Amino acid sequence: MAAPLPQTGDSRAGFAFAVTAYLLWGFLPLYMKALSHMPAVEVIAHRILWSVPIAGLVLVVLGRTGDLTRALKTPRMVVMAAVTATLISINWGVYVWAIAHDRALDAALGYYINPLFSVALGAAILRERLAAAQWVAVGLAAVAVTILTVSAGVVPWVALVLMTTFGLYGFLRKTLPIGPNQGFLLEVLLLSPPALAWLIWLGPTGHFATGSWSDTWLLLGTGAVTAVPLMLYANGAKGLRLSTIGILQYIAPTMIFLIAVLVFGEPFGPARAVAFPLIWLALIIYTGSMIRSARTARA
Repeated sequence: MAAPLPQTGDSRAGFAFAVTAYLLWGFLPLYMKALSHMPAVEVIAHRILWSVPIAGLVLVVLGRTGDLTRALKTPRMVVMAAVTATLISINWGVYVWAIAHDRALDAALGYYINPLFSVALGAAILRERLAAAQWVAVGLAAVAVTILTVSAGVVPWVALVLMTTFGLYGFLRKTLPIGPNQGFLLEVLLLSPPALAWLIWLGPTGHFATGSWSDTWLLLGTGAVTAVPLMLYANGAKGLRLSTIGILQYIAPTMIFLIAVLVFGEPFGPARAVAFPLIWLALIIYTGSMIRSARTARA
């Protein structure tokens, strides 16, 4: 059988799926803010459990449940999925905590610099050669983080944890030999036992049982706001060029940034007024370099 042709263009369906996913992620702080009176661990436990039926239904509709069964019978794949599941659960937990504690700007910063971290990770681990422009972009991001650290007197750990966990998750997820939808269901299935144990331990003190009807419905909805964007993105990425994905990925952190400043009223002090433009400049340089490389490859 002939090898599939490389992706040379963007499909309309892929573009629609990816943009929808990033828009949903961009509005996610508003949803999580409504849950800010609950402990982050409780929210994450519900995100995990209520994602299972949604992801399972998708696999049933697609007729791909056999892939999941084979994965569960492969110890190496289960171990790899356990690692990626741990990384994404830490990412979710820190993100929920950040929104609840008025640190949405730090969350936006983390997701802004994540692409640059991924580039540096590829250079460090895979010995990938970076163009001069990419090194400049990574350097500017490092300067921005340094400015924030010196100004606040503390490392911006929220941004760095979100950047590191999501970057490593994306890096390791590519090595998981299973489809994106199947992989996501495998991850939440592995996370379900500890999540269920935590909620059982909470018992009658949990917000699902003792909170208002709005709390109950909001917790039920965490499955949809978790699973739907991830699966939309996974399917959209198949029909898009890497350069297109590279540009679209800035939609979500930009929306988080605007919501943090304009809706949540988080302070945007002098240090951030210097650091964020440096990050934006770094991303412009990085994206331009990536687009030029993609054009050269197609040519």
